Amino acid sequence: MARTKAKPSGRRARRQSASKRRSVPKATSTARRQTKPRQRFVVSHHREDDFEGGLRRYAKYRDLGIARATNGMVRAHVIRFVPPCRPEEVSKRHYHDVDFQMVYVLKGWIKTELDGQGAIVMRAGSAWIQPPRIEHVVLDYSDDCEVLEVILPADFATVELE
Repeated sequence: MARTKAKPSGRRARRQSASKRRSVPKATSTARRQTKPRQRFVVSHHREDDFEGGLRRYAKYRDLGIARATNGMVRAHVIRFVPPCRPEEVSKRHYHDVDFQMVYVLKGWIKTELDGQGAIVMRAGSAWIQPPRIEHVVLDYSDDCEVLEVILPADFATVELE
């Protein structure tokens, strides 16, 4: 049985030492780490009992433990909207005094109006960034609506405008 040689692809694997790959000098990297809060590992498994009241009466919140794990740098929670939606209660224009806010729809849908964007229906799988201090209002939501919200910093003020 004859053996055939595979042709070389022309590509060569190149390995770089760790010192060549590092884009930031070690001293700077260490200094940067010292200015950020220390973080620790945390895991949060789903438990129905973990949903509690919070900022809004029409929502239950499940804290994911991220605020404590990041020493207040980030908050992440699942928000479960309580049915039925009552526009007279939920449709209050407000903003959050945050540095960052991201929302991802886990289940159902939510209709919200963001300043300069108009009314938008977000469905399961939709994600959006709410820029700091953007005025917005919840207009409606499905009976099974749940969203994941990630906010920086963990503690922030909500300012009601109406």
